[in-house]
Amino acid sequence: MTVRHTRTIKALNGKFMKKKFSIKRRLKRLKLYVSALYFAIKDPRTPWYARVFGILTVAYALSPVDLIPDFIPVLGYLDDVIILPACIYAVMKMIPKPVLKESLARAGKNKINTKAGMAAAVIIGIIWIIVLYCTVRLVLAVIKN
Repeated sequence: MTVRHTRTIKALNGKFMKKKFSIKRRLKRLKLYVSALYFAIKDPRTPWYARVFGILTVAYALSPVDLIPDFIPVLGYLDDVIILPACIYAVMKMIPKPVLKESLARAGKNKINTKAGMAAAVIIGIIWIIVLYCTVRLVLAVIKN
């Protein structure tokens, strides 16, 4: 292998590692923003409409069920890559700036209680199962008639 090829391979590896680091950093930031939304929702200065959309966004972020299943090519990861960050951005724009600053600082210092997070995940999972069950029953009732 020539020196030129070695340099090219090292350069490509460096670019790949930078992208990998960038993705990792973005995922950490996304996790920080979800935690900040959680704290902002609990703040009484947050408007009611921001709370509603914030609760829906945090529930969707923690939900084990995706809006678009991941096994669908290209579209499967659309919700994880585009929809969830767009929802987080929209909710963050609804929250007053002082509340958002305090929530971001608090999210950076404090971790969300994992026991409460697990309980929330179980509740969200049960809600999805109930919705799925009701949908199947409704579809079967329509087909039967």
